[in-house]
Amino acid sequence: QVQLVESGGGLVQAGGSLRLSCAASGRTLSIHAMGWFRQALGKGREFVADISWSGGNSDYADSVRGRFTISRDNAKNSVYLQMNSLKPEDTAVYYCALATGHSQYDYWGQGTQVTCSS
Repeated sequence: QVQLVESGGGLVQAGGSLRLSCAASGRTLSIHAMGWFRQALGKGREFVADISWSGGNSDYADSVRGRFTISRDNAKNSVYLQMNSLKPEDTAVYYCALATGHSQYDYWGQGTQVTCSS
């Protein structure tokens, strides 16, 4: 089993920044990729960004590209999401996820709330 623990959420004014962290523990030998998803109130969960564990290749949702940066620390089994120029529409619960293979994310964190006020 793998456990994911997120931290770093909070309340910020529009234009501000936050940095989310996610640490994986347990059976972390087979990490293929880690990513961030978010779910706003009344909406479905959506992809934000992900990063491959070996090559560090990253991908972003169009809505956050250029404002958010995902990074990883393989030695700490951790992934980070630097969020700049935050907008009220970025308000959501942000979830960290871990994939052991190519097809799907297998493990999810408990989520951390990010609120951006106008």
